[in-house]
Amino acid sequence: MSERASLSLAATASQNSMKWVMRKEKSKWLSLFAADACIEDPVGISPLDETGEGHKGKEAIEKFWDNNIAPNEFVFNIIESISPQGSWEVCNIGQIITRIPMVRATSVTNGVFIYKVNKEGRISSLRAFYDFKTMMYSSVPFPKL
Repeated sequence: MSERASLSLAATASQNSMKWVMRKEKSKWLSLFAADACIEDPVGISPLDETGEGHKGKEAIEKFWDNNIAPNEFVFNIIESISPQGSWEVCNIGQIITRIPMVRATSVTNGVFIYKVNKEGRISSLRAFYDFKTMMYSSVPFPKL
Protein backbone atom coordinates (compact mmCIF):
# COMPACT_ATOMS: atom_id res chain seq x y z
CA MET A 1 0.00 0.00 0.00
CA SER A 2 1.34 3.45 -0.84
CA GLU A 3 2.25 6.08 1.74
CA ARG A 4 -0.54 8.28 0.40
CA ALA A 5 -3.08 5.53 0.97
CA SER A 6 -1.96 5.10 4.59
CA LEU A 7 -2.52 8.80 5.21
CA SER A 8 -6.02 8.55 3.81
CA LEU A 9 -6.86 5.50 5.92
CA ALA A 10 -5.99 7.20 9.21
CA ALA A 11 -7.73 10.46 8.33
CA THR A 12 -10.81 8.65 7.03
CA ALA A 13 -11.03 6.46 10.13
CA SER A 14 -10.85 9.46 12.45
CA GLN A 15 -13.47 11.37 10.46
CA ASN A 16 -15.78 8.36 10.41
CA SER A 17 -15.30 7.83 14.14
CA MET A 18 -16.42 11.39 14.87
CA LYS A 19 -19.29 11.16 12.39
CA TRP A 20 -20.68 7.92 13.85
CA VAL A 21 -20.40 9.27 17.41
CA MET A 22 -22.34 12.42 16.51
CA ARG A 23 -24.98 10.36 14.67
CA LYS A 24 -25.21 7.78 17.47
CA GLU A 25 -24.39 4.92 15.07
CA LYS A 26 -22.97 2.41 17.55
CA SER A 27 -22.56 -0.55 15.17
CA LYS A 28 -20.89 1.58 12.48
CA TRP A 29 -18.56 3.12 15.07
CA LEU A 30 -17.63 -0.28 16.53
CA SER A 31 -16.91 -1.63 13.04
CA LEU A 32 -14.10 0.94 12.68
CA PHE A 33 -11.97 -0.80 15.35
CA ALA A 34 -9.56 -3.71 15.06
CA ALA A 35 -10.24 -6.69 17.34
CA ASP A 36 -7.23 -5.79 19.52
CA ALA A 37 -7.78 -2.02 19.51
CA CYS A 38 -7.25 0.18 22.56
CA ILE A 39 -9.01 3.43 23.44
CA GLU A 40 -7.35 5.78 25.93
CA ASP A 41 -9.89 8.55 26.42
CA PRO A 42 -8.40 10.33 28.20
CA VAL A 43 -4.81 9.08 28.33
CA GLY A 44 -3.95 8.27 31.94
CA ILE A 45 -6.03 7.65 35.03
CA SER A 46 -9.51 9.18 35.20
CA PRO A 47 -13.03 8.21 36.28
CA LEU A 48 -13.45 6.85 32.72
CA ASP A 49 -10.39 4.57 33.11
CA GLU A 50 -9.37 3.97 36.71
CA THR A 51 -6.28 1.91 35.80
CA GLY A 52 -5.05 4.27 33.09
CA GLU A 53 -4.42 1.29 30.81
CA GLY A 54 -7.17 1.99 28.30
CA HIS A 55 -10.18 0.09 27.04
CA LYS A 56 -8.75 -2.93 25.17
CA GLY A 57 -10.59 -5.17 22.75
CA LYS A 58 -14.06 -5.07 21.18
CA GLU A 59 -15.95 -5.94 24.39
CA ALA A 60 -14.28 -3.15 26.38
CA ILE A 61 -14.75 -0.68 23.51
CA GLU A 62 -18.45 -1.52 23.30
CA LYS A 63 -18.75 -0.97 27.06
CA PHE A 64 -16.96 2.37 26.61
CA TRP A 65 -19.64 3.34 24.06
CA ASP A 66 -22.49 2.24 26.34
CA ASN A 67 -21.15 4.09 29.38
CA ASN A 68 -19.64 7.24 27.88
CA ILE A 69 -20.91 7.89 24.38
CA ALA A 70 -24.50 6.60 24.35
CA PRO A 71 -25.83 8.80 27.17
CA ASN A 72 -24.27 12.02 25.86
CA GLU A 73 -24.29 14.26 22.77
CA PHE A 74 -21.11 15.37 21.00
CA VAL A 75 -19.94 17.99 18.54
CA PHE A 76 -16.36 17.84 17.25
CA ASN A 77 -14.52 21.00 16.25
CA ILE A 78 -11.23 19.92 14.71
CA ILE A 79 -8.93 22.90 14.16
CA GLU A 80 -6.07 21.02 12.53
CA SER A 81 -5.29 17.46 11.41
CA ILE A 82 -1.69 16.36 11.01
CA SER A 83 -0.69 13.08 9.38
CA PRO A 84 3.07 12.68 8.88
CA GLN A 85 4.05 11.26 5.51
CA GLY A 86 4.36 7.49 5.62
CA SER A 87 2.53 7.24 8.94
CA TRP A 88 -0.54 5.18 9.75
CA GLU A 89 -1.63 7.86 12.20
CA VAL A 90 -3.45 11.17 12.27
CA CYS A 91 -3.31 13.77 15.02
CA ASN A 92 -6.41 15.93 15.38
CA ILE A 93 -6.16 19.12 17.42
CA GLY A 94 -9.40 20.68 18.53
CA GLN A 95 -12.39 20.63 20.81
CA ILE A 96 -15.15 18.27 21.76
CA ILE A 97 -18.35 19.85 23.01
CA THR A 98 -20.23 17.36 25.16
CA ARG A 99 -23.80 17.72 26.39
CA ILE A 100 -24.12 15.55 29.52
CA PRO A 101 -27.79 15.10 30.48
CA MET A 102 -26.98 13.02 33.60
CA VAL A 103 -25.40 16.06 35.29
CA ARG A 104 -27.37 18.63 33.25
CA ALA A 105 -24.19 20.28 31.97
CA THR A 106 -22.17 20.96 28.84
CA SER A 107 -18.39 20.71 28.68
CA VAL A 108 -15.81 21.88 26.18
CA THR A 109 -12.73 19.67 25.98
CA ASN A 110 -9.61 21.08 24.33
CA GLY A 111 -7.27 18.32 23.32
CA VAL A 112 -5.11 16.32 20.97
CA PHE A 113 -6.71 13.17 19.55
CA ILE A 114 -4.45 10.58 17.91
CA TYR A 115 -5.82 7.74 15.77
CA LYS A 116 -3.64 4.89 14.53
CA VAL A 117 -4.90 2.40 11.96
CA ASN A 118 -3.67 -1.01 10.88
CA LYS A 119 -3.06 -1.98 7.26
CA GLU A 120 -6.75 -2.83 6.82
CA GLY A 121 -7.68 0.70 7.87
CA ARG A 122 -9.17 -0.38 11.22
CA ILE A 123 -8.42 1.77 14.25
CA SER A 124 -5.86 0.01 16.43
CA SER A 125 -5.36 2.91 18.85
CA LEU A 126 -7.30 6.02 19.78
CA ARG A 127 -5.53 8.25 22.30
CA ALA A 128 -7.20 11.41 23.61
CA PHE A 129 -4.92 13.85 25.42
CA TYR A 130 -6.86 16.19 27.71
CA ASP A 131 -7.23 16.80 31.43
CA PHE A 132 -10.42 15.22 32.77
CA LYS A 133 -10.59 17.43 35.88
CA THR A 134 -10.21 20.62 33.84
CA MET A 135 -12.96 19.44 31.51
CA MET A 136 -15.34 18.74 34.41
CA TYR A 137 -14.55 21.96 36.28
CA SER A 138 -15.17 24.02 33.17
CA SER A 139 -18.60 22.46 32.53
CA VAL A 140 -21.55 24.83 32.45
CA PRO A 141 -24.99 23.89 33.76
CA PHE A 142 -27.93 23.70 31.38
CA PRO A 143 -29.92 26.94 31.43
CA LYS A 144 -33.09 26.90 33.52
CA LEU A 145 -36.21 27.19 31.40
